[in-house]
Amino acid sequence: MQILSRKFWLLKTEPYSYSIHDFAREGITCWEGVRNYQARNFLKTMKCGDIAFIYHSSTSIPGIVGVGYVSSEAIPDPTQFKPESPFYDKKARIEAPRWWAPQIKFIGNSSDVITRKMLSLSAQTSSMRVLQKGNRLSVLPLENSEGAFILSNWFEKSILEKIS
Repeated sequence: MQILSRKFWLLKTEPYSYSIHDFAREGITCWEGVRNYQARNFLKTMKCGDIAFIYHSSTSIPGIVGVGYVSSEAIPDPTQFKPESPFYDKKARIEAPRWWAPQIKFIGNSSDVITRKMLSLSAQTSSMRVLQKGNRLSVLPLENSEGAFILSNWFEKSILEKIS
């Protein structure tokens, strides 16, 4: 599958909660715990093979730190049904789930953090939604041109080969 035939996504995470190192160690994760309806709708539209950039937020240097791909489309987020989970939703039912979580497979780290400043200074990425004032969603779609530019300019060739 060619890169431009896939959709690109930005998945924000706080490194003290779930870091790129956690993701690399696990190799695959269910992207659970998202509790915003617009972000949930984005998660539900992700397709197998879509590319997901991992973005560390709430850190001294926020930015893209790695990349993965959607390995399984969204299933009901299991944390919504567990009373002991911080993501428990008492209104959610097995027969009527409210929250969804795709499975994301780790591909690789970026060699350096691709900072907000780097993204904002590039004409190809300066209009990304993550850079717009007031945009705090944890799941954001990217334009294909933005995703392809990020991959080809800030990731090593070995990462590109794993995606192609």
